[in-house]
Parts: sequence; structure tokens; C-alpha cells
Amino acid sequence: MGVKVVFVCTGNICRSPAGHAVLAHRLAKSPRGASIEVDSCGIGGWHADEPPDPRAVREGERRGYRVDHPARQVQPTDFTMPVLIVAMGKDHLQALQRMAPSGFPKDHIVLLRSFDPASAPGADVADPYYGADEGFSTMYDVIEAAMPGLLEFLHAPR
Repeated sequence: MGVKVVFVCTGNICRSPAGHAVLAHRLAKSPRGASIEVDSCGIGGWHADEPPDPRAVREGERRGYRVDHPARQVQPTDFTMPVLIVAMGKDHLQALQRMAPSGFPKDHIVLLRSFDPASAPGADVADPYYGADEGFSTMYDVIEAAMPGLLEFLHAPR
């Protein structure tokens, strides 16, 4: 049985669908990628069923990623094991820890940047939503920097 990876940000239109797209792209090229399911969602439901932010889509396409996941809010089923929930920021991490059902292993909720050895401990993926287009390029740079560590973690024998 494989594992599911769920990326979580605020509204599921910028950071988490970008993380979803980057990991799905990398897994498609990995011989063990078929055993890993990728999804994303947001803490809030403000953008439910909306497409990702067009700036996230454009920058993702420029880098070769397909970013087309409709937004959705985190649900109790997202905590069904085996799962790794990847928070894009400390506020998401804290919200997810509060939402997790009793007995859910807290070490299955992690910050994305914890997989980037060059990142400061506890660092967030900055939210580009209210800024200029350059913020989306930076967002992808940060997400891509964490992917080798995340993939190594996912492919490690357990």
C-alpha cells in the first residue's frame, strides 16, 4: 500500500497546488512514484472549487508543471493513514495539529521547508497572493528546493 501526500496552505489556490504539481511531476519520473498519491487543500474554504491563481498556473507551466487542481478545504478524510500532511507555513501546521483527530501521529504533519537543509528551521513558504508576479517565481524556487529532501523521505525504507 502506498502513501498519500497532502499539501496544505490557506485557500488552496497558490502554494499548496504548486507543491502538489511539483511533487506529482517529480513522482511521474520516479520508478517508485506510482505508490504515492498527491493531493492538496486549504485551511479555509473561501476558494472551494475555484481553479488555482492564474499566476501560479503561468509560472508552473513555464517550469513544466501542470497546475490545475480545483481548490478544496481540508476534510477529516485527509487525516486517514497512511498520509503525510505537508504544511506550507507554521500557521497551517498549527491549524492542522488542532484539526487532527485524537491519536493521529503528530509527526505526520510537517513543514515543507523542513525538507530543505538550506532552509532556516521553521521557515514558511511565503504567500505570494497579495504581491507581484515575482513572488510566484520565488514560491516555486522554495518549493523546488525542498523536493529532493521530501522525495528522499518518501522513498526511504520504513
